[in-house]
Amino acid sequence: MNIVGVDLGGTKVRAVLADGTGKLLARTDRPTQADKGLDAVIDNIVAVINKVMSKSTPGEVLAIGIGAPGPLNPRIGVVFSPPNLPGWTDVPLRDLIEAKLGLPVYLGNDANLAALGEYTFGAGKDYRYLVYITVSTGIGGGIIEDGNIIHGSRGAAGEIGHMTIKLDGPVCNCGNIGCFEALASGTAIRKRALALLATNRPTLLRELANHKLDSVNAVMVEKAAKLGDEAALELLHETAVYLGVGITNILHLFNPEIVVIGGGVSQVGDLIFEPLRAEVNRRAMPAFRENVPIVPTDLGDDVGLYGTVALVLQNHEEAQRRKQQLAHLRRDGI
Repeated sequence: MNIVGVDLGGTKVRAVLADGTGKLLARTDRPTQADKGLDAVIDNIVAVINKVMSKSTPGEVLAIGIGAPGPLNPRIGVVFSPPNLPGWTDVPLRDLIEAKLGLPVYLGNDANLAALGEYTFGAGKDYRYLVYITVSTGIGGGIIEDGNIIHGSRGAAGEIGHMTIKLDGPVCNCGNIGCFEALASGTAIRKRALALLATNRPTLLRELANHKLDSVNAVMVEKAAKLGDEAALELLHETAVYLGVGITNILHLFNPEIVVIGGGVSQVGDLIFEPLRAEVNRRAMPAFRENVPIVPTDLGDDVGLYGTVALVLQNHEEAQRRKQQLAHLRRDGI
């Protein structure tokens, strides 16, 4: 038995072929071409699936798991209106791919599936209650409750990036004020760095950006901090404090056994994790924080792909039945 997993991003669509243990056997990717419209994106999804399926014995693929940006409803397989896929409104992605390939398709929010991937194959595999947070351009997340993703009434639960953590904070892209994402994401780090550069304070950031201020990003802030730049260190510390505030809320709301952090900001290491943990220890009630590790992902950039594989494995028996049903429908020309 093999499984195909697909990660649909705004710029790139990736696919893997995995076996029944989750071992990745083959992978490919191609540009999403979101600007060319829905049909072009669907064609690119089908192309990467066919490419990795060509590495499998014919008939061995059980099903396809797809992680897509929300908002979406995994129960009905519909993607609503993701910001990085212009023109998508109520797209029945699951049914479209099933119709083209004749295999069962399981759809999930990409951040939720990253949580499931970490729970199944990564740092969370020895726990039943897990929260996964991805901290990169934005902030997303997923909550695992006794081994299952918490979906909510409309399949949109887990949008932890848009909880308010500062009453008078900056305006978020979602329209809210003081969101977790607006204060602790890579984009937030960049905005604070640009504000710093508008002052006369000494910093290595100007040299690292070759004095092209528009090119400044969170990676440069990390590099400057690791070189001992005081201003960059303060920027990362401020970010870590905001992360600690958000994670404290998460601990009190969901009472997880472990918190796993992925995304580019998580790769900064102790410059983020040490002050983050200190802030959580300062704020969270002991019953909620004691013996709860806060750790970086074990799966790196593949965490979402592992999640798509895990989604199919969770639905293994149903997928077998649906594969047979779809095969009958295709033979009957329906």
